[in-house]
Amino acid sequence: MIVIENIKNTINPINISNKARMLILSILVLGSFIALLNQTLLNVAIPELSKVFDLDISTVQWLSTGFIMVNGIVIPISAYLMGKFSTRQLFLSAIGLFTIGTIVSAFSPSFSVLLVGRLLQAAAAGVMMPLVQTVIFSLFPPEKRGQAMGMIGIAMTFAPAIGPTLSGWILQHYSWRVLFYIVIPLGVLNLFLAFFFLRNVTERSNPKFDYPGVITSTIGLGSLLYGFSMAGSMGWDSKQVILTIVIGVIFVGLFIWRELVAEQPMLNLTVFKNKQFSITIAIGAFVALAMYSVELLTPVYIQNMLGHSTLQTGLILLPGAILMGIMSPITGIILDRYGIRPLTFIGMSLIIVTSWLYTTLTLDSNLLFVTVLYSTFMFGISFIMMTVLTYGLNQLPPSMSRHGAAAANTARMVSGAIGTALLTTIMSTQTKQYLPGLSSSLSESEAVKKASVLGMQDAFLVTTILAILVFILTWFLKKKKK
Repeated sequence: MIVIENIKNTINPINISNKARMLILSILVLGSFIALLNQTLLNVAIPELSKVFDLDISTVQWLSTGFIMVNGIVIPISAYLMGKFSTRQLFLSAIGLFTIGTIVSAFSPSFSVLLVGRLLQAAAAGVMMPLVQTVIFSLFPPEKRGQAMGMIGIAMTFAPAIGPTLSGWILQHYSWRVLFYIVIPLGVLNLFLAFFFLRNVTERSNPKFDYPGVITSTIGLGSLLYGFSMAGSMGWDSKQVILTIVIGVIFVGLFIWRELVAEQPMLNLTVFKNKQFSITIAIGAFVALAMYSVELLTPVYIQNMLGHSTLQTGLILLPGAILMGIMSPITGIILDRYGIRPLTFIGMSLIIVTSWLYTTLTLDSNLLFVTVLYSTFMFGISFIMMTVLTYGLNQLPPSMSRHGAAAANTARMVSGAIGTALLTTIMSTQTKQYLPGLSSSLSESEAVKKASVLGMQDAFLVTTILAILVFILTWFLKKKKK
């Protein structure tokens, strides 16, 4: 769904007043917040929806798996869409489609209709995030992009983190449909503001549609994301998981070859020829892996091993979310003034220390310690997540920003899926190895909890080792010129 309108000439961002520029930024932040909040609201509701629709968990899990797959498929195509359509056309279409998907989900009479609504949301969100980042790079000069991207970072960090807390509270008091009801007015408000105040600031190049690129990326990324998403539950030895990952690798390889030889590639992979950009992609991929894994394993530890409720878990994680939201614009200002090196040094140091401290958690660990540990980990993430993306995109010429944004978001999506699958598998595999030795001296339930904690410790040991390797990589980033 692309909005049809009389397209005004693209406005030179230099001619836009600071007031108008900040209004546009606010519209973009709201759009990002809505998309990311709704992405996480439903994860907590999956057990409830399983009962409501009388379906097994693996079927209802498609609300999450399907979202990830469609989101990952659309993100690379967004580079083409940003060249083909104006800023207003694309953003209004994305937020409009997202709102329609939310309405469909809210009033869905069956699970299949609910799934269709979620997939519509995913397609819209896949366009929105790279578009928002590209618009910011068109609106702001290099020396002010850190602070502007930091504002988007508030949405990217705060919304997913408060999602489980809000969802847990709503599900305890209201119907699951309220999870969608609360998003509808926000979507309508964002659509209204964008219609009246958003300007066309991105350049259109009117590229040709790359059919082979779209087909190979859709099959490749869809298969990879599905395979890694299902590996944690089905096991790495599952024929279905192995087959889909192999198909994914083959078609991603074909996609890369196609984009390198095409005259007008859908996603211009020559952005990776810039070494600084490539390094930031690798760092950003690890940060996504680490953040998604901690956001997954910490609630599992608090609920399944320590025995606390969903709402209590959300409240324990909330300080980390608030801290990230506060720090995001601050770290952007630091980037603009002092460059990327101080930020990556502090951020990676904190991630290394906190990852190692996660390996010391036991069944007797104090909840205050867990809260401080999780918050400190997220504090470290806040120094890196948006700043390395901003620094990396700053290394590219303006015409390549949309390709860089699409490539960066694709890498983060894939690495997040791989990371959660990998660390979940390590945890479950190690748990099974520890269990026989503990069963002889502990009750069955206590043995399972103890083995699970030991398995989680091993998973975070792997995270610590990876963090040390990435810390070494950060020293290849350039210092800010005086």
